[in-house]
Amino acid sequence: MNDREVLEALYATVENRRDNPKEGSYTCYLLDKGIDKILKKVGEECSETIIAAKNDDNSETVYEIADLIYHLTVMMVKLGIPLEDVLAELDKRSEKTGNLKKFHVVDKNS
Repeated sequence: MNDREVLEALYATVENRRDNPKEGSYTCYLLDKGIDKILKKVGEECSETIIAAKNDDNSETVYEIADLIYHLTVMMVKLGIPLEDVLAELDKRSEKTGNLKKFHVVDKNS
């Protein structure tokens, strides 16, 4: 499976759990608890990813990134955001070159 197919399969699995709930499914649990619970998990996984990266532990960072992608996918399904929309946005951004943002300089003395 290529990268896109892996994401598509994950998204389809989450949609399937939404449409065909299975007892004991963590995905069903999150979808049932609602957006606040899902967002809490997205935040937790984001923090855990940051900590793993800061600790310079690549294997743990990969593990946490996978958790974050999973929870983001659950959030997308809950909010009705198609995977294709996100992939299209990434494709659009990959076509941009030389778009280094200018940083706003703040005078800390004022």
